Amino acid sequence: LGLLRPGGGQPFLRLRPSPSDNLPVKDIVEHPDPEYDPKEHDLDERTLRKKLGSHFDPGFMAVAVPGPANASGAEAAAGRARAALPAELRRLDLGPPQGPRLRVGKKARRKVLQWLWAYTYCPVLYTWKDLGVRFWPRYIKEGNCFAEKSCSLPEGMFCKPVKSVTKTFLRWHCQGWSSQKYCTWIPVQYPLISECKCSC
Repeated sequence: LGLLRPGGGQPFLRLRPSPSDNLPVKDIVEHPDPEYDPKEHDLDERTLRKKLGSHFDPGFMAVAVPGPANASGAEAAAGRARAALPAELRRLDLGPPQGPRLRVGKKARRKVLQWLWAYTYCPVLYTWKDLGVRFWPRYIKEGNCFAEKSCSLPEGMFCKPVKSVTKTFLRWHCQGWSSQKYCTWIPVQYPLISECKCSC
């Protein structure tokens, strides 16, 4: 995020895609003067939907206060149980690196692999974030990596972002001062965590 003062007007945070290790986006510091807020006639939903067009993604953005997202630890555990075992775990040899090969029954092998996957799985947990009146839509479903405990054996590694996607929002932007200022909605890119992985 870069802080700009185009035309000497409202401090304006230009949102652009960021490296995954800088996500989620920190809370944006806004100019406190309500003169830089959009007025009621600037918030016509039909007009703004038309302006945003195909970028409107109801899965990740909401105009009104949305319901809860899936940010709890219990839901993370449930996600682990539902997620399919990755190929690298299915190919894992459970025997010792040297010495006689260990015979493990199919049922026992499946249970061990499921336990390993439950321990190392790194889900993306989503919560709704209020971006404030100067963004439209105002609410974004933001991802975070589950980091309540280590995800490795032995411990030491944690779930961290490895991939991100960008969503286009409208940002209310003013140039100039007081009665001389000109304000309009401009499109901005907002990066979101889309995948987490167990890493150092």
